[in-house]
Amino acid sequence: MSEAYERERQNNARLDELSAKVSALRGVTIDIYDNARAQDVIDNTTDTFASMSSNLKGSTSRLTRMAASGNRVAILKLSGIIIGIFLVLYYAVKLIL
Repeated sequence: MSEAYERERQNNARLDELSAKVSALRGVTIDIYDNARAQDVIDNTTDTFASMSSNLKGSTSRLTRMAASGNRVAILKLSGIIIGIFLVLYYAVKLIL
């Protein structure tokens, strides 16, 4: 009878060890998943900045062509819009902070 209790105790101890190992493995798996998701976010951010860079280059080339064409009214309007946006953003940030 005593031997059966001893085996049961050993089985329970090994079951607890196995449970701890499974929990550790689950934790590692979750960490790997979180790291993979973070890497995906970094990749998406890189793609977004690359797209923004190409859009900015395209806008710059169009502005350069417009300035080279000599359309002074359009250049003045664009300058006014840029200055206005800058002032609005400046005061908005100043109010928030």
